[in-house]
Amino acid sequence: MRGTLARVALAVTSMVALSFLIPLGLLVRSEARNQAIIAAEQRAAALAPVLTLTDDPAAVRQAVSGLDPSGNLAVHQPDGRSIGAGHAPHSLLVRAQHDGESLAQDLPGGGWVYLQPVVLPQGRVAVVEEFVPEAELNRGVNASLTVMALLAVGLVVGSVLVADRLASRVVRSSRNLSCAANALGRGDLESRVDPMGPPELREAGQAFNAMAARMLELLAVERELVADLSHRLRTPLTALQLATERMGTGPDAAPVAAAVAQLETQLHAVITAARTPLAVGHMGAPQLDRPEQVLCAATVIVRRRAGFWTTLAEQQGRPCLVEVTGEDALIDLPEDDLAAVIDALVGNVFRHTAPGTAFALRLVRAAQSVTLTVEDAGPGIPDPDDALVRGASTASTGLGLDIARRAAAATRGALDIDRGPMGGTRVAVRFGLASPPPKRGPLHRRRARLRKSPV
Repeated sequence: MRGTLARVALAVTSMVALSFLIPLGLLVRSEARNQAIIAAEQRAAALAPVLTLTDDPAAVRQAVSGLDPSGNLAVHQPDGRSIGAGHAPHSLLVRAQHDGESLAQDLPGGGWVYLQPVVLPQGRVAVVEEFVPEAELNRGVNASLTVMALLAVGLVVGSVLVADRLASRVVRSSRNLSCAANALGRGDLESRVDPMGPPELREAGQAFNAMAARMLELLAVERELVADLSHRLRTPLTALQLATERMGTGPDAAPVAAAVAQLETQLHAVITAARTPLAVGHMGAPQLDRPEQVLCAATVIVRRRAGFWTTLAEQQGRPCLVEVTGEDALIDLPEDDLAAVIDALVGNVFRHTAPGTAFALRLVRAAQSVTLTVEDAGPGIPDPDDALVRGASTASTGLGLDIARRAAAATRGALDIDRGPMGGTRVAVRFGLASPPPKRGPLHRRRARLRKSPV
């Protein structure tokens, strides 16, 4: 943008300078020519009284040299003799003597000649010739054109510099606004701009700051609402715990007690996260500057949650297939988040299919990723695209699939929904593998033991 404005200023100023420079150059050339012609006519007119008083060659020659020392003034006497060097064509001389009128003509070789007839006693006619060379006609023109050209160049350069300075303010304001918008998009909710530049950009900067502040307020209100709603669930959860304790220690009591304990843990985590200061979590946007890498073993978490869900599946008579890879599968995701993904996907199977419907839970590792697959033998999802949007489906909120999608995106993965071999819905969540943390060498471990040993 800055270069474009400078080029526009260069083009406009150049056209303006040329529109003045060309007419002024022609005017200067014409003025110099007119001054040279007027001076020649004045010298020729000054010689006419001398010729009327005397025709002595010596006196006339002295008068000619006195009026024009450069030798461009000449006198053609009636007897054909000439005093001084003549430049006019013979035909033009004859015409001036015969017609008795002043004549002027541009010579082919360059220059301008002026003929002034003078009537002498006894009807004789002498002709005064004044020759003006081309250099005399254009005296001072080149210098004037050079000065005007320098002034035009200075005007163009000055206008470009002024336009560049003005454009730099506009570009700086636009760049600051763009950087702040990018920072806000990356999750820096404290990103603001210092309004500067033209009034329009200042208004845009003020609008951006107001928008960011309003966004921060809305997020705070939303988090506070989540915390309040979650806190209200503590009362029915307490009643549920008491009811579980009254169930005793029967075979059905253990799974229910475990589910209630898991619900209490998740509810406490939600309230704690909602009460923390506003920040972008790892599942909302990529964290560019996390203080430390958060890794979890996907195989361990999948086996742990599979044990919980298989127990519930047995109670509902659901055939359950669990296949977990035996290779290490570290992903850059907290354990609670991966457990939330598994619970959300398997919970959808229990929630949206009839008891007795079979399902499968698989974890397969590839070279650069690990894929978690949950499929069932239910009716399937009519529109997988709408299922990923919260509130778009009439049968569910879409929250579980959205949790899985954001978790996959946080590890440079993706989520796919299609119909699986079992006939129902197949949800595949691909997580990018994380590089394992560097291992400590023997020397480092020895130094650590020395630091811990008493002195």
